[in-house]
Amino acid sequence: MTATLHRHADDITVQQLSLPMTAAEMPLAPKDDPVASSHERIGFELGWDYAHHGLTPPVEQLFRQSPLQQGWQLGRSTFGAHTLKAHRHTQRWLSLRLHAWQRGRSFETLLVTPNYLQQLDATHCPISRLPFSDEDDHPQRRSIDRVRDDAGYAAGNLVQMSHAANAAKLDRGWQQCWAMAQSLRQGPVTMAGGLNAEAWERMAILASFVTPMSHDLAAQLPLLVLPPNRLRMFNPVQALQALVTRQLATPGWSQRLTRLEALLAPQQRADFSRFVLALVPRVLRCQSLTDPMAIRWALEDAWRDPLLQKRWTRFARQLTAEQAESLVQRAASKRLSNVRVQTHAAATDGWALDRQGFRTAA
Repeated sequence: MTATLHRHADDITVQQLSLPMTAAEMPLAPKDDPVASSHERIGFELGWDYAHHGLTPPVEQLFRQSPLQQGWQLGRSTFGAHTLKAHRHTQRWLSLRLHAWQRGRSFETLLVTPNYLQQLDATHCPISRLPFSDEDDHPQRRSIDRVRDDAGYAAGNLVQMSHAANAAKLDRGWQQCWAMAQSLRQGPVTMAGGLNAEAWERMAILASFVTPMSHDLAAQLPLLVLPPNRLRMFNPVQALQALVTRQLATPGWSQRLTRLEALLAPQQRADFSRFVLALVPRVLRCQSLTDPMAIRWALEDAWRDPLLQKRWTRFARQLTAEQAESLVQRAASKRLSNVRVQTHAAATDGWALDRQGFRTAA
């Protein structure tokens, strides 16, 4: 989980903390230092990247013994005015890397780039459904969350949500979030961490997407939140569920669902048709909506209907996980969806699951 990072005021100026070093004082780059630790190497590279983009690290990092300050100093001497163009996603990328470095968390730099973080951008928090705020101390300010707390900052494990939702989630997995929701439904307390029962249920389903589970269990979960962009789907039946639901967000859904039904075995089509008949009337109500977020929420809320969930589970249980994955891939090849499912081994490259998301074993 992440926290928003702030630059703190200090009586000592950046210029005083970063006096030019002589050649004798110039540090040996950790990548060339055989005794440098992983912490030192990553800190040095982070400072180098701050300099490469013409940005200044937080003032509290600019002390002479810091490997980050050393990388920044050497980078400034190397690049001078020839720096890369930086934008707000660059700053967010560097701040996220700094936060991970300070906590000893693994950060996958190969795929998690400023461009990747830009693709996570949204207008509303998927949990609270409130619009994001650009104010620094606002509870609805943007925050990048590691959906699985036992994994690092890696592609497929990151989602943008509000700072308040991020702080409420802590290290809870999908089962703990679901239990919290059911507890709130029983009362007398109806809010926890500023979130109501419905928000906690959305948090639980979001976490379930990146949690390997049995096909039978995944088939019983309602799609109370659509997968955010770039989140990796571990359970093929949930990917299929999202694929089908997304069809109704744009015109031509009837033809696309007919083409999808044609991919099914004959004995599966009847139950799929019954499921669609339960879904369509609830979604038709959103056909008059024009706001993309309102349409998205209407699709998510349709899954609160018990009959819809019952018919989906009946259909989904006729499939195996392998059949569900094959359906998703075949639908994607026919351009019916952009949902992708990856095998667990490929999906968790760079997640540091063997180290609980840390750089080194605890």
